[in-house]
Amino acid sequence: MTPRAQLHSRYNPQSEAERYIGSLNLKDDIECFILIEPGLGYMIPVLQEKFKQSKIIALYVDDSNQSQQTQIPSFYCAQNRGIQEFVETHTEGIDTEHIKIIEWRPSLNFYKEAYVKLLSQVVQCIKRTEAGKRTASVFGRRWFKNFFRNLGLINKSLLYRQVSLPVIVIGSGPGLENDLDVVRNSQSGCLVIAASSSVMALSSRGITPDIIIATDGGSWALKHIYQCCRAGSKIFAVNLCAALPSQFAEKKALLINDGSFWQNIIFHELSMPSVIIGQTGTVSAAAVELAVILSAGDIYVSGMDFSADGIKTHVRPYAFENLFYEKADRFLPFYSQSYKRSTLLKEGGSLDIYASWFKNKIAAWPKRIFAISRNNIFEDKNPVVNAVNKKNAGFFTETNCRKAGDNYIKKALSALTGALNDPEYSRNIIHELTPLLFPGKKEVTALELEKEIRETINSEVYYG
Repeated sequence: MTPRAQLHSRYNPQSEAERYIGSLNLKDDIECFILIEPGLGYMIPVLQEKFKQSKIIALYVDDSNQSQQTQIPSFYCAQNRGIQEFVETHTEGIDTEHIKIIEWRPSLNFYKEAYVKLLSQVVQCIKRTEAGKRTASVFGRRWFKNFFRNLGLINKSLLYRQVSLPVIVIGSGPGLENDLDVVRNSQSGCLVIAASSSVMALSSRGITPDIIIATDGGSWALKHIYQCCRAGSKIFAVNLCAALPSQFAEKKALLINDGSFWQNIIFHELSMPSVIIGQTGTVSAAAVELAVILSAGDIYVSGMDFSADGIKTHVRPYAFENLFYEKADRFLPFYSQSYKRSTLLKEGGSLDIYASWFKNKIAAWPKRIFAISRNNIFEDKNPVVNAVNKKNAGFFTETNCRKAGDNYIKKALSALTGALNDPEYSRNIIHELTPLLFPGKKEVTALELEKEIRETINSEVYYG
């Protein structure tokens, strides 16, 4: 008897599966089933019969008899690596409320911890997808508007080439405080990429990052960007959906393209070089992705704790602290506000979601990413500084300076609406922009979308 055979009735496993599916009282609106270690798969034909239009995905703890009964998307989770990408790929376009996770509970008793880890990975993936959709529904219109507004600020864009320098990637977690001396002593021989939220702390210790990365589209992000504009760094890596102030027109920009079809159309039309980094939900992940692209050298991360240190949620000094100090009085002390913020972050679970995503993502990244000091995600290792002077590395070439009279916004709008009215491209653009401009709505015509695009771009810019 194979291990999987032990997970089913010895007498009539098919009837056992039918009774189990019937006991779940499944709703008719389920579009996708995710099966957690379904054994020999007796549930699969039952679901296929009852939900003919629904998608079924099977996830296995080990690879014995994987999906032998039927041709459905299935995945063997070797140490749970790659599971989140697999689930995201096969559930793309399906609302999370129409996804149902079904466990085969005998598998829990048989596989124990491995089964629990698999289930946890799937749940975290669904939570992160749901959080991303909620964020897009609230901020999608602002992101889209930011993109076109920021096109009007771009005067100097950069073309990159890969080098072999070691890279230090800096987030704004509280652990950065322990690494500031190491970063300062290593910066002369390393390419330093810093999240905009960390720049205030870096400047306080005389550290000037080579590249500041900004991807956040919320108005609060400007409090970090204003600090960055005062810092010595002249190179910004930015997603044009981010909130950027008018001072950004003076900076050199390495433009981040999220890989979406509509952004590719615009960058191609304007002949603007860009680096493709998919949406990650956190600037720290985008910064690591950028480091992997820019350099073949080792990568050292700091300030990526994805956990609070007591009431400390970020490195100090931190731009948002000023908001707490402004509100502070004897009835609402600074430390009370800090405690409330850290509690809300812990209860919200966003840090756990990001930590889980990073742990899963490590498998897809090259084996050259380390933490400067110990954390719960990366192996720790101090930077090994390259003898090459980074100032002579020549990893950027300035290009595509705006010509007098150029109107990037007008050109971009014309390219996007032109593609929207082309049957070959229309479907992809509608699929990508509907969640941003029509949150909660499933079907939108090209005419409705074009009208909304024009109204959004022409509406008043307001950052709060």
